[in-house]
Amino acid sequence: MKSLRIHLMGASGSGVTTLGRALADRLALPHHDSDDYFWLPTVPPYQTTRPAAERLRLMREMFLPRLDWVLSGSVEGWGDQLVPLFDLVVFVTTSRELRMQRLRAREAAHFGTDAVAPGGWRHDETESFVEWASHYDAGDREGRTLAKHEAWVADLPCPVVRVDGARPVAELIEQLCTDVARPPG
Repeated sequence: MKSLRIHLMGASGSGVTTLGRALADRLALPHHDSDDYFWLPTVPPYQTTRPAAERLRLMREMFLPRLDWVLSGSVEGWGDQLVPLFDLVVFVTTSRELRMQRLRAREAAHFGTDAVAPGGWRHDETESFVEWASHYDAGDREGRTLAKHEAWVADLPCPVVRVDGARPVAELIEQLCTDVARPPG
């Protein structure tokens, strides 16, 4: 029986998690997000990273041995052991301007508008995160960059589908379902 293990990746705010959840729902597959393994649960969240070996151990316990799953989020730089498992990688690219709008909206929805506004308890962290994420294309900061992602996908042994994260999710799902068409059974 052929597996269907799909990895979606891209810059913060590109729509990777949203598309990953929607694709998993459409294909009736479990969805996992790398952030759930990358970060230790803290209050407030996203303060402390989990060691890479621990991330991979948790992923093996939770879903990696299964035949079918969708994983969203970046694993470049720490998840090379996962590469042989991927049947398809979806590289979501989205303009910097739209990504920054989405990140600000996501932070406000997650933490509250007052929390991310000037003077709010989450303002400094939000601004720092958006500033960091804004350098993805230029690649002049630590962490995820377009150049690192391009180099990573160039070496993948599985097919890579590139999609524009500005397109409506429903359209992207239709395209991806065509790309991953599975035989019944």
